[in-house]
Amino acid sequence: MTIISSKIRIFAWTNIIYIRMKHIRNFCIIAHIDHGKSTLADRLLEYTNTIKVTEGQMLDDMELEKERGITIKSHAIQMDYVLDGEKYTLNLIDTPGHVDFSYEVSRSIAACEGALLVVDATQGVQAQTISNLYMAIDHNLEIIPVINKCDMVNAMPEEVEDEIIDLLGCKREEIIRASGKTGEGVDEILRAVVERIPCPVGDENAPLQALIFDSVFNSFRGIIAYFKIVNGSLKTGDEVKFINTLKDYTADEIGVLKMELSPRKELHCGDVGYIVSGIKTATEVKVGDTITHVNRPCEKAIAGFEEVKPMVFAGVYPIETEDFENLRASLEKLQLNDASLTFQPESSVALGFGFRCGFLGLLHMEIVQERLDREFNMDVITTVPNVSYLVYDKHGGVKEVHNPAGMPDVTLIDHIEEPYIKASIITTSTYIGPIMSLCLGKRGELLKQEYISGNRVELHYSLPLGEIVIDFYDKLKSISKGYASFDYHQDGFRPSKLVKLDILLNGEPVDALSTLTHVDNAVTFGRRMCEKLKELLPRQQFDIAIQAAIGAKIIARETVKQVRKDVTAKCYGGDVSRKRKLLEKQKRGKKRMKQIGNVEVPQKAFLAVLKLD
Repeated sequence: MTIISSKIRIFAWTNIIYIRMKHIRNFCIIAHIDHGKSTLADRLLEYTNTIKVTEGQMLDDMELEKERGITIKSHAIQMDYVLDGEKYTLNLIDTPGHVDFSYEVSRSIAACEGALLVVDATQGVQAQTISNLYMAIDHNLEIIPVINKCDMVNAMPEEVEDEIIDLLGCKREEIIRASGKTGEGVDEILRAVVERIPCPVGDENAPLQALIFDSVFNSFRGIIAYFKIVNGSLKTGDEVKFINTLKDYTADEIGVLKMELSPRKELHCGDVGYIVSGIKTATEVKVGDTITHVNRPCEKAIAGFEEVKPMVFAGVYPIETEDFENLRASLEKLQLNDASLTFQPESSVALGFGFRCGFLGLLHMEIVQERLDREFNMDVITTVPNVSYLVYDKHGGVKEVHNPAGMPDVTLIDHIEEPYIKASIITTSTYIGPIMSLCLGKRGELLKQEYISGNRVELHYSLPLGEIVIDFYDKLKSISKGYASFDYHQDGFRPSKLVKLDILLNGEPVDALSTLTHVDNAVTFGRRMCEKLKELLPRQQFDIAIQAAIGAKIIARETVKQVRKDVTAKCYGGDVSRKRKLLEKQKRGKKRMKQIGNVEVPQKAFLAVLKLD
């Protein structure tokens, strides 16, 4: 009798777990930049009575996000939704749309079973839309296509529907027309999330397996990790272990992600939540790590979380040398919240001790610099950005170089290989000519050109990464009047004729201004650098010679003239030899000053290379 009753209890408990998991939906919103993801997320939160929307983009809580009107961080939030008398728990993750923050999207996708693919009714399918869609399809996510901004006067929903059908192969009735501004279609979207996106699959009775997809640093509570439970369950007070770092902790507080952290006694299979365990060291939490129980650990970590690949490298140095350790701590805390940032210590003759940081693009680099200033009060100097190269020596050895200062002597180099990318540019046929000229000027090679629909065309180019990291995206937006979209992925390394271009000030090389450039561009680039520095360097009491050099060969020169006092002003009348004597004395003083004088290079000079045009 006891055996039968215990079996009934187990069956009843399993049934409750199944019913509870059946009412959970984990989904994210993916789209190209500025297609209205965050505004649509506001309407979903408002419709489900999760929060009262007082201003636009409630999930974009960072000051920088509000200023620039872009999403930088993915944001998770839980909503409660009632459909046909049944209550559902919807875990939404709003993701960034810019190509520089695609790693945020990949992490969000790993924690979901479905995605809303949002397309702007006025612009149609863009490059990052396609890129994010392929990422979601690779993770077997259920895709719900949504056409946003249907209330706009210049909206073209029929044409955009045709593009989505070509892209996804879905039926026309599966596409939802909506407006994040007016709230049109929001009810239909929520119904589709419940009906089309599958519930999480997992075993409540298996050992705990939870994937960490994000983390933040709180100065009072330590590191707070965000996770999704794939198998098992977690209670407050449980002893847990992080598999990759092999560290044990106590789950002091667990809970779900509302607008604020909302504590819970227990979280189950399929839930998205957070854990506070008093971790103070930033390196102990890794995004993509697996949480399990100490007493009953799972057999293996959750697989399939890809490592970040930095595309652009730049030196970040504190203005005051004694701030080096503070900068290290700030970068570690920032890395918790931005897993795509990588860094390692390095030193420079001109700038002292700092870090070589890896970024996903120029906007990412700019945002990191801005966040260091605002969130950690760190004044830093950022050097000229560049990419990593493979340098082959004459003995068959190979070395990866991120910094021009790390280049071996020219006589030892056999050849250099630089990274290439496959770029996808979507634009209207009006701008094909100027865009092709831009790509050819950047040593691009046209791989394919195909018409998507109407007068919209997709260009596939093979381009050297070093040519696009500085100003390519800005120029593309300018010549296409904002109508071209751009996305890229790495395509290996190829041999190239590269030279190290040094900038000398009074004969002394400034290693922070050194760059690796193609031999065909070196003279023009060196001349423009010298001209720009002549404008930016403040005048001194002595002449400053600005030179661009390849090895021992000077290829360009400019001079910043000295500030001179008129020493002969007090001489009125008298012999000319008196004036000459005063001028000779001044000349000797200037020469002596030049030998001991230092030239201070302002921060804007390091960024001058970015804005040479």
